[in-house]
Amino acid sequence: MAALGIDGVIISADSHVMEPVDLWKKGVSEKYREAAPLFPPHKLGEGFQRREGGQDPNARIKEMEVDGLSAEVLYPTLLLSLYALDDAGLQEACFRLYNDWLIEYCSVDRNRLIGIPAISVYNVGNAVKELERCRKAGLRGALIWQAPHPDLPFHSSHYDKFWAAAEDLDAPVSMHILTGHSYHSKERKGIERYRGSVNLKLADVANALFDFIFYGVLGRYPKLKLVSVENESGWLPFMVQQWDYYFRRFRGENPPPITRDPGEYVRNQVFSCFFNDSVCGRNLEWWGQDNLMWSNDFPHANSTWPNSIKVIRRDLGHLPLETQTKVLAANACKLYGLDLSALPAGLSRAAQAAQAAA
Repeated sequence: MAALGIDGVIISADSHVMEPVDLWKKGVSEKYREAAPLFPPHKLGEGFQRREGGQDPNARIKEMEVDGLSAEVLYPTLLLSLYALDDAGLQEACFRLYNDWLIEYCSVDRNRLIGIPAISVYNVGNAVKELERCRKAGLRGALIWQAPHPDLPFHSSHYDKFWAAAEDLDAPVSMHILTGHSYHSKERKGIERYRGSVNLKLADVANALFDFIFYGVLGRYPKLKLVSVENESGWLPFMVQQWDYYFRRFRGENPPPITRDPGEYVRNQVFSCFFNDSVCGRNLEWWGQDNLMWSNDFPHANSTWPNSIKVIRRDLGHLPLETQTKVLAANACKLYGLDLSALPAGLSRAAQAAQAAA
């Protein structure tokens, strides 16, 4: 029988690639060349490019094994800021280039490198076509903005064809921190940076989930799955508790277009990633074992690499093996259609013991 929990398969549900800084300036058509972004060089070991595996998938497999991981779900780094672009055509061109680059990156081992394509949703018809193209090429799910353009709130009918396509393709829709039109689009200095890192970040994802739930989007699309990425998860049960309380209190006089408690939609259709959240670990004793997924944020500076096993033991070691297995691997496999039994163990028992003792 395969090992369970921390000694079994471990999947990071939120890791990152490191795109070439000149990917877009070199690759877009002449029409967008002047406006295309060009990022400053990132030396290996600095900034977001802390490890070689950010750009080299073969190196990444080795670095995963050092950290004890079997597979990683991959999101962009530099491209995240491009969700704030106002030019829809430029955004689509940049996202398509990134998706092509990611398809090639993940081709090294599609069972262990799970790429999430970037989808521009200004033009929903084009978004559906890109989602279908990326799915055929081996990518899974879809990354859209977490803070929509003010003219395109999530509860508007603008997105309906996209939600339907995501249902049909069994493509979970991810919303990642620092994407779209919000506080992060403008530089915040001094003490205000802390407000952005905690208060404003949380407001973005809470408001997005509110729109999906209270305006009936998840009710109309019951097979649609949402993923909250890098927003941590310790706050979720309190928010859901409060949504349930006020829904029950006021639905008679002010009924929203939903038929069930908000918490039921969360349990059935909302997943959330966490990577350094001990509050979440304690909450898992009673809440979220079927919806939460561990991650390591590799190769960014605040990643738990190469000590992920140690952090997991600290935050999740008190949980039953069944819960550990779900949060560390089974929930991600269920969400993305992965075969848990086909994934290799990420780290030898001897190496795990060495990490635990470090």
